[in-house]
Amino acid sequence: MSINTFGRAFRVTTWGESHGPALGATVDGCPPGVQLDETMLQRWLDLRKPGQNKFTTQRREADAVEILSGVFEGQTTGTPIQLMIRNTDQRSKDYGDIAEKFRPGHADISYWQKYGIRDYRGGGRSSARETAARVAAGGVARAALDMLMPDLRIAGYMLRMGAHEIARERFDAEAIAQNPFWCPDAVMADKWAEYLDGLRKSGSSVGAVIEVVAQGLPAGLGAPVYGKLDTDLAAAMMSINAVKGVEIGEGMASATLTGEENADEIFMGNDGKPAYSSNHAGGILGGISTGQDVVVRFAVKPTSSILQPRRTITRSGQPTEIVTKGRHDPCVGIRAVPVGEAMMACVLLDHLLLHRSQVGDGPRGVIG
Repeated sequence: MSINTFGRAFRVTTWGESHGPALGATVDGCPPGVQLDETMLQRWLDLRKPGQNKFTTQRREADAVEILSGVFEGQTTGTPIQLMIRNTDQRSKDYGDIAEKFRPGHADISYWQKYGIRDYRGGGRSSARETAARVAAGGVARAALDMLMPDLRIAGYMLRMGAHEIARERFDAEAIAQNPFWCPDAVMADKWAEYLDGLRKSGSSVGAVIEVVAQGLPAGLGAPVYGKLDTDLAAAMMSINAVKGVEIGEGMASATLTGEENADEIFMGNDGKPAYSSNHAGGILGGISTGQDVVVRFAVKPTSSILQPRRTITRSGQPTEIVTKGRHDPCVGIRAVPVGEAMMACVLLDHLLLHRSQVGDGPRGVIG
């Protein structure tokens, strides 16, 4: 299996399987001198780890990250950083019944068609467990960004669960940490709790939409044509397990706007920098950041492993039914929020390092 690495200047290679002894990431290209220890990374992993409430999988993993290389006396050395997370609560026997069957909506069948072999224990590399390694690597990226761009803030939250969407007029950033759904709308969070509890008890699942916003990003990151910031953000989010759609800024809704409505008018702000009347572009024009908030949304499909019987086939092509046992998220979008934040951090650091390598730190194209 090739292509387990993403990034150009800041490169992350993830490894390991859902039911193997461990998984992790090798991070290359992190600048030296970044303050980093396991406690700093654990902060982010604790936000993603399973079994924290009844609305996520009841698999109990500490997700304790170990730094094996690349850090000396609490600082990065500039050499590869090896991160490892041991698996401690696998129940491979739960998957014995699907060894010869393919789960509808899952990567089982496509992995088998491509490789002629698959790890059916939890899905192997196609399991959402792989994202723990991304969150650990994202913690490294956040530490470097804190040093290089201390004003940058990255925040993710859920906008929609199934057919139930938040009311933007009730958006409250303080509410995000006060419910298990990363929901900025306290009223909708209560509705989601009732709705998802019913789905969970019935053995079904549902999809979600997550938004990730980066505030305080300077203008100038990204490059035209093949090195666009939005191209890499879209690829990063689409690479997350179960993601089926990505939008930047207004996204698909921009097709419903007129040119007058879509154009983000430009003014000079009181701080002497360009200001905009709106942000339909999602903070990126021509693949380059404008200094506005960078806004990315992605859609996560329903968890494919459900207790409801579904028709499928065996490896020999015989028709059969399948019911997936084990412990699964009724809405995998909940734990996808910190994964989206991590991928945003990795991409932004990658582009910051690429930007500095071409034009340095000095200002270019000063307006006014």
